[in-house]
Amino acid sequence: MKNKRILVTGACGTIGSKLISLLLENDYGPAEVLGLDNNESGLFFLEQQFLHDSRAGFFLADIRDRDKLCRKMKGIDVVFHAAAFKHVILCERSPFEAVQTNINGVQNIIYAACENKVEKVLFTSSDKAVNPTNVMGTTKLMGERLMTAANSNFHGAGPIFSSTRFGNVLGSNGSVVPIFKKQIAKGGPITLTHPEMTRFVMSVDQAVRLVIDSASLAQGGDVFITKMPVVRIKDLAEVMIRELAPKYGHNPDNIEIVEIGTKPGEKLYEELMSHEEMRRAVELPHYFSVMPAFRGVYRDIKYDYPEIITDHLTNPYNSSHESVLDQDELLKFLNNNNILSSTIEDTTDNQPDNRYWPGEES
Repeated sequence: MKNKRILVTGACGTIGSKLISLLLENDYGPAEVLGLDNNESGLFFLEQQFLHDSRAGFFLADIRDRDKLCRKMKGIDVVFHAAAFKHVILCERSPFEAVQTNINGVQNIIYAACENKVEKVLFTSSDKAVNPTNVMGTTKLMGERLMTAANSNFHGAGPIFSSTRFGNVLGSNGSVVPIFKKQIAKGGPITLTHPEMTRFVMSVDQAVRLVIDSASLAQGGDVFITKMPVVRIKDLAEVMIRELAPKYGHNPDNIEIVEIGTKPGEKLYEELMSHEEMRRAVELPHYFSVMPAFRGVYRDIKYDYPEIITDHLTNPYNSSHESVLDQDELLKFLNNNNILSSTIEDTTDNQPDNRYWPGEES
């Protein structure tokens, strides 16, 4: 990243804002970091945070606007594309809007990057893209496919397009943790979709590290996946009740857990890679890399990663088949990553304290 001009979409999101902070406040030494978002208020506050850093610039923009992206990518070396619609239920109810942002938006990023001869483009995907059962996961899978195809079909020298596939980022705006915190702060109940639901989890820092590491490892069309622990969401609820209820002045024994049922399109488990992807994946010390099904039409890429552990994977990494963290291990993970560190004062009033959806309230 040293002396590079970097553009981050979704700058106001959890991943985008953390990425910008890491690039500007650590030793990466970028020449410039531009943040784009269509969240006017969030962008204003982010700009205030970096007001005295001449390398930082923030602009209102929507990834649906291809012309704006083309203008903002002039002179850019690296693009981190983190803007997306991420809420499963909202995408399920408004699939066309999800397509406009999560698929057409990716295509706009690709077009603008090619027009401006950007060096590298990293797309942030989701484990919901593996064997998707909902609109959000399906659009993320298409985003990955578009990135891989763009890399495969580009004539001559041009951008390297790669993707990163996240698990659930605990503590992010879209995770269940802020909702559980608010529910506990109010004395309960905690709403649980299903007692056997499991998820791959990672911290915000781990997610951002995946993005930056992927930029250095990316060779084109590859999808990088962090090795992640698995948690049972009921265990997460119980640990949070035990740890946070006394801080909010409540007896943990008095906070009830209410089962409300799964959302439309929601799985009880998640997968890191499909059986088909296993055949073209390699294991690295901290990551897996899934290589393209179709190798470059115009590019011959060797995919020589440093420190390959094996290129013969036998486990597709399904969260229902992996060992889950016990509650002590889960608490250690939460504490090590400062996920439970907030207090009632920073459990904001506009954070919802329920997870029902229209027409499904009990």
